Amino acid sequence: MKKIRVGVIGVGNCFSGLIQGIEFYKRNRKTIKIGLMHEKIGNYSIYDIDFVSAFDVAENKIGKKLCDAIYTCPNCVNWVKNVSIGKDVIVKESPLLDGIGIYTASLIKPKKQTKSIKKLREEILEEIRKTKTEILINYLPVGAQKASEFWASIAIESKCGFINCIPVFIASDKAWGTKFKMAHIPVIGDDIKSQIGATIVHRTLTKLCVDRGAKINRTYQINVGGNTDFLTMLERNRLESKKISKTEAVRSLIPSGIEDRNIYVGPSDFIPFLGNTKLAFIRIEGKMFAEIPFNMELRLEVDDKANSAGVAIDAIRYCKIALDHNVGGPLIEPSAWLMKHPPLQMGDEEAKKKTEEWLMNLTMI
Repeated sequence: MKKIRVGVIGVGNCFSGLIQGIEFYKRNRKTIKIGLMHEKIGNYSIYDIDFVSAFDVAENKIGKKLCDAIYTCPNCVNWVKNVSIGKDVIVKESPLLDGIGIYTASLIKPKKQTKSIKKLREEILEEIRKTKTEILINYLPVGAQKASEFWASIAIESKCGFINCIPVFIASDKAWGTKFKMAHIPVIGDDIKSQIGATIVHRTLTKLCVDRGAKINRTYQINVGGNTDFLTMLERNRLESKKISKTEAVRSLIPSGIEDRNIYVGPSDFIPFLGNTKLAFIRIEGKMFAEIPFNMELRLEVDDKANSAGVAIDAIRYCKIALDHNVGGPLIEPSAWLMKHPPLQMGDEEAKKKTEEWLMNLTMI
């Protein structure tokens, strides 16, 4: 199979985990298969993914080789050394717009932008053309609304598939969805689920209660961590779409609904020494048979970046298959399976089944 030629928007910790993870499997391909949801999707394995372009705003990353930039501060993922993937790729300048929050500005020094947005746009489109990039994956910080919309427009103009890993609504926005559909370009989004993360676990416990006839009265999910994502989320006005995304991912599984005052799902605080470790605290209160009350509490500790990467490698391959078959617009089934705020919410079992059916129907053509 031909390589899947991917460009990354935001060379941060999430992407560093993705590229280092692929390198880890490459070096251990004969002995280690643990951790992959799918070794192959269609005819594509994770070894078919190649990163051919990269864009960032940080002064200490722009102009560097991608294989070096992934280890550059404030990135703290350090699973493998000397990544071979994308070794000749140079990180190019991206427009800042709203891509950095006030708290992360102390850690990420943006390059002073002397070029106009129009000029940067021309240079980005030329880089995409020159590198034959066919998929763009958005790893910008939470709250980067204007920057994400800029890159969505770049994807449409350059005919690149678009994977929106952050909680800015692109695939789930009707206007953007229509734009991608009219351009015959696939988009997967929004807000990537973790492989084994707080929201997917919360959803599973919620569905367990509903399927067993219980009534959920109150529930919360509190998350803390020590990477730049959590530092960004201290800026509460950047959190609106994140809270909507995480809350609706859980609320959508409660058929009888739940009032806003009885559900809280969202980040709570930044604890620097946790680094890429994320701690989640989940509680569900309700009533069971004969209206007898119950409650459950769970503490989950995970590596935030492994969680994202374990899902992103599947999103890339689904997007590539859609490109191969000239399927445009929001990919409903893969988005429901892989994302917290898809165009159409489904239960996870249903989303998985429908994604498998979608894939089978496409690959049989």
